[in-house]
Amino acid sequence: MSLIPVNRLLSGLRALGESTRLRLLALLKEGELNVKDLTRILGQSQPRISRHLKLLAEAGLVQRYQEGSWVYFRLADGTDFAELVGQILSQVDMDDQTLKRDRARANAVKQERARTAQKYFREHAAEWDRIRSLHVAENDVEDMMLKIAGPGPFGNLVDCGTGTGRILELFSDRIDRGQGFDINHDMLSYARANLSRGGYRHCQVRYGDLFNLPLDDKVADLVIVHQVLHFLESPAAAIVEAARVMKPGAKLLIVDFANHDLEFVRDELAHQRLGFEDKLVQQWITDAGLEPGLHKMLKPPKNLGREKLTVSLWVARKEPVDSEVSSTDNHQLLETDTL
Repeated sequence: MSLIPVNRLLSGLRALGESTRLRLLALLKEGELNVKDLTRILGQSQPRISRHLKLLAEAGLVQRYQEGSWVYFRLADGTDFAELVGQILSQVDMDDQTLKRDRARANAVKQERARTAQKYFREHAAEWDRIRSLHVAENDVEDMMLKIAGPGPFGNLVDCGTGTGRILELFSDRIDRGQGFDINHDMLSYARANLSRGGYRHCQVRYGDLFNLPLDDKVADLVIVHQVLHFLESPAAAIVEAARVMKPGAKLLIVDFANHDLEFVRDELAHQRLGFEDKLVQQWITDAGLEPGLHKMLKPPKNLGREKLTVSLWVARKEPVDSEVSSTDNHQLLETDTL
């Protein structure tokens, strides 16, 4: 554990030394929650909960994320206090009656949120089912994604346009941390419910514009853009933004449709683009300062009839600085690119 300056340590310990704030930390240990959730769970007023959260955030014990008019909180990650908070919470008796009641209420709130998200998903399921029926099975696409991305492990995965959060789930055992971004609040609610139900505590979803991700430069080891580009008016700009957040040596995996002529997807499903030619995507990758790699096409079964879609997968890499990538990493990258 990294050493913490005395003044910061005292500030953090003072923030910890209050019953409501300790209850808040115990709840956030199980996953991120918003202020409205925490108010309902603890049965305290919104101003009181907000004040406690403000003190915890100022002390560096929790992190705050704005999502529209809502604000979400989670335990600090990657700060000098993160390990200390984890150690302290590991010593807390989670069978304490107050904490057990808090968890029961939190589970009820999460289940209610999941039901709302499921309703949204059901209302749009027919649209997604129609698209899935036109190409190879989703399992085949996911298997190929895992194969060409490589075994990792990857420190930080950034999923651009996370949707249901499925890609975070898929790669959960190959990453230390996963961050999914989307601008659709209903989809974020659905993804958050999925991740909570699956126990993927090292993954989170946040509101974020793919053209202006709320991330610093060079923070991602793997960036995935899965079935998103065809919704965008400027796919090239999204690839440039993905390249910005990639570390030297990091990988970009793009999954989308090859070019096609199914006009109904534009009219009925809000697709801006009817798929993409390989040459065009490779040019966008190069223009973003990345090194093009493997391109794989998964063609649909012949029995699908005239309406069918081919799924394309592209891998790109940000050129590593010689000293920043080990010979083992280089071997893995080259091996993947020659599949």
